[in-house]
Amino acid sequence: MKQDIEINAADGVAKAAIFRPDNGASAKRGVIFYMDAMGPRQALYDMAQRLADAGYIVLLPDVFYRFGAYGPFSGTSFGDPAARERIMAMVRGTSQEMTKRDSAAFLDALTAAGATGPVGTVGYCMGGARALTAAATYSDRIAAAATFHGGNLASNAEDSPHRLAADIKGRVYIGVAGVDNSFPPEQSARLAEALRIGGVDHMIENYIGMAHGWTVPDHGVYDETGAERHWKRLLNLFQETLA
Repeated sequence: MKQDIEINAADGVAKAAIFRPDNGASAKRGVIFYMDAMGPRQALYDMAQRLADAGYIVLLPDVFYRFGAYGPFSGTSFGDPAARERIMAMVRGTSQEMTKRDSAAFLDALTAAGATGPVGTVGYCMGGARALTAAATYSDRIAAAATFHGGNLASNAEDSPHRLAADIKGRVYIGVAGVDNSFPPEQSARLAEALRIGGVDHMIENYIGMAHGWTVPDHGVYDETGAERHWKRLLNLFQETLA
């Protein structure tokens, strides 16, 4: 069950959607779903609803709200040079620090929706780094964070989330595409070291044969078998940590 809402975020009003179980079951556990670079759309709504149907209140915010209306884009929009340029401009113009500040309002929105206990975060593509950053920044509230084909999780940038690893108190799961230029092996090793030194309960799993975007149904590289494996890992993580 989808409900469109507006959130007074750090720099304006962000459109968002709240999802609850379609069967009407009561849910108290909350999850922030950080979008990929193509923004909120039906493919992500369907994913958020599937997560909600497992017993969660799921918030899917538009982290590109500072840019006004855009798109619509889909998982194949990167094949259009004009669309790709627009998407990358919004990605570059939405810093980790911005989403970090926004996430305080996202957590408040979940609380207002009835999610009063520990919260999980999950992010795809550019959302992966934001899921980790939020887990470090709001560690007293966020008990688990997952990323799938997340990009630049341990880059040389000052705001790279691996630099915040020691602040994470919850459990972390990293699902890595078999070959992903946005998260090469050297970044994976750097992230693993940061999480280990930070004492974070974590798992980094390589999905051999999967390409960046394999979990999202409207991507050209979507892989049903790999996507179902990702669902199994994600739901197990939240079941164990958000009870």
